[in-house]
Amino acid sequence: MPAPALSADEIAKLLHAEFPQAFFPGCGHTIERVAYGDVCVRWKFDESSLRPGGTVSGPTIMELADFAMYVAVFSAIGPQPLAVTTNLNINFLRKPTRADLIADARLMKVGKRLAVGEVTIRSEGAEGPVAHVTATYSIPIR
Repeated sequence: MPAPALSADEIAKLLHAEFPQAFFPGCGHTIERVAYGDVCVRWKFDESSLRPGGTVSGPTIMELADFAMYVAVFSAIGPQPLAVTTNLNINFLRKPTRADLIADARLMKVGKRLAVGEVTIRSEGAEGPVAHVTATYSIPIR
């Protein structure tokens, strides 16, 4: 497998430069591991993201999945901040616990114009995934 196009630190710096309003110290997202097309990211549990019923909201879980895919795309194609989500399909599988969420994203195909991948999200310390996601990113012409 090829080396990642960018390291975790390089991706974090890129995100901070391109999206300072969303990725900053204390934002709750961290990049745990980066390999080529295979990454792990974390969302720090935050009570403000709970919905009625005491579960983490669906939009919070979807945002984590999209973040994980974006990091995975950077790991494969390098600094292309104009890569965008063209499709994201999510299956909510079980109620997350009140803990950090961990997302493992893996690219299944990286082409010239599209990257397709899947994300499995789980609650830290719990068995079984809380969500499974498939997503496609459009890659800008270089």
